[in-house]
Amino acid sequence: MILRAVIIISFLLLVLSSLFIGVSEVSIHTLFTDEAAREVFFASRIPRTASVILTGMSMANAGLIMQMLMRNRFVEPSMTGTTQAAALGLLLVTLLMPQGSVTLKMLFACFAAIIGLMGFMLIVRVLPPTAKLLAPLVGIIYGGVIGAVATFIAYEYDMMQYLVAWFIGDFSSVLAGRYELLWLTAALCILAFLYANQFTIAGLGKDISTNLGLNHNTIVMIGLLIVALISAIVVVTVGAIPFVGLVVPNIVSRLMGDNVRQVLPWIMMSGAALVLACDILSRLVNYPYEIPVGTIIGIIGTILFLYLLYERPRRSRVRSADA
Repeated sequence: MILRAVIIISFLLLVLSSLFIGVSEVSIHTLFTDEAAREVFFASRIPRTASVILTGMSMANAGLIMQMLMRNRFVEPSMTGTTQAAALGLLLVTLLMPQGSVTLKMLFACFAAIIGLMGFMLIVRVLPPTAKLLAPLVGIIYGGVIGAVATFIAYEYDMMQYLVAWFIGDFSSVLAGRYELLWLTAALCILAFLYANQFTIAGLGKDISTNLGLNHNTIVMIGLLIVALISAIVVVTVGAIPFVGLVVPNIVSRLMGDNVRQVLPWIMMSGAALVLACDILSRLVNYPYEIPVGTIIGIIGTILFLYLLYERPRRSRVRSADA
């Protein structure tokens, strides 16, 4: 109960901070007295805060789904080639159809993300099931290969600036009318919550879930489609956001348990809080300039990832002490 209260209070404080921190002076007082401050608040601060919340919630959601379906706690979209494949698809459609709509680009990115994720799953199937750390290592290499292909194409056609923007998440350019595609991720999060129990059962393995009457292949495809759509939408709108889907589900699940339906809302709120904190930090570190939030999350996410690798669960330590 205390942990949930801490998550809620932290989330609300970070939302308020995000609304009023920035280069332009915006406060509760100026909202009533300054027309320019009101314009900044409604055209920039609210859209930016909403996009940060939606991105954090959806990426944490996508990471949890991947971990449940692949039965591996150390995978998430940016470590399985999914976001890199989405960026490659976005690069190709921008190169071939530069006048294409945002919807068309999102569909291409989603299709590429699905192919990239399926390719990773085919590779993982041949790995020893007991070697859990091999999957993220292979995923990093696999994503690096896809990223290298995208970099080569971007370099050849003078599109490196676009590719860097898609590989490094940044909310500084978010304005009203340029982030609304992210609201689709909220619908995908609701869909994931409706299938939460099925994802939990599917995470037990194909044989067990089939014996329990679950259509394992269908549920896995639904889950992977949600992950691919979220990854593609986030890449198209704000760029790749790493590590959120890895560290947040692991930390929250260690504290609250593995029941997806029960912990999913708290994982999404914690993911939003983490991205909010990193976004606020990106505005303050080099004030009045901004650092891409993907850089801040990469540093903090790496530290948390190393903690998860070296810190054994509490129950394991208790057993060792008893032995």
